[in-house]
Amino acid sequence: MEREQIQGDLSSRKPRILLAASGSVAAIKFGNLCHSFAEWAELKAVATKASLHFIDRASLPKDVPLYTDEEEWSSWNRIGDSVLHIELRRWADILVIAPLSANTLGKIAGGLCDNLLTCIVRAWDYNKPIFVAPAMNTFMWTNPFTERHLMVIDELGISLIPPVSKRLACGDYGNGAMAEPSLIFSTVRLFFESKYHAGGSNN
Repeated sequence: MEREQIQGDLSSRKPRILLAASGSVAAIKFGNLCHSFAEWAELKAVATKASLHFIDRASLPKDVPLYTDEEEWSSWNRIGDSVLHIELRRWADILVIAPLSANTLGKIAGGLCDNLLTCIVRAWDYNKPIFVAPAMNTFMWTNPFTERHLMVIDELGISLIPPVSKRLACGDYGNGAMAEPSLIFSTVRLFFESKYHAGGSNN
């Protein structure tokens, strides 16, 4: 199968960012993150069922569509209909998962695909970048399973935006808080502009 490349002349259009949230308290910052990316890129958003407990839909940019598991199943009726996780994979230049919960990290590392987000990751073309910004309790972050899972996703070529140390929502102090939205945005934008704009200008 011929692998997909980032399509189109990027000098004539905005980058296409697929921004996803999984079930962590840090998803309360998802609206802020969406606004940061929406000013620079074409943006579509994906949310797991658990993340919807923390996302204020009213905080999202009005023109940014939010896709959930309900749309994954309701959009397909018969053979020949488009499959949402495939269409989103084709559309996106970059996938950013912020926050990435311990549960979703484990699913990705194990190849599981039981919701819209993990189906997108399982169907992803790894010629295109994925960035993840984990968010979890300190003891979950230092758990041996987390180290194993991070090694697996690193082998896949997924880029890690590490968590930071602070007072967590559970009251513990330590590493595991999601990086600030401004840092996530700047990391992805600098990567994109250095790789595709600089690369495109070289003979």
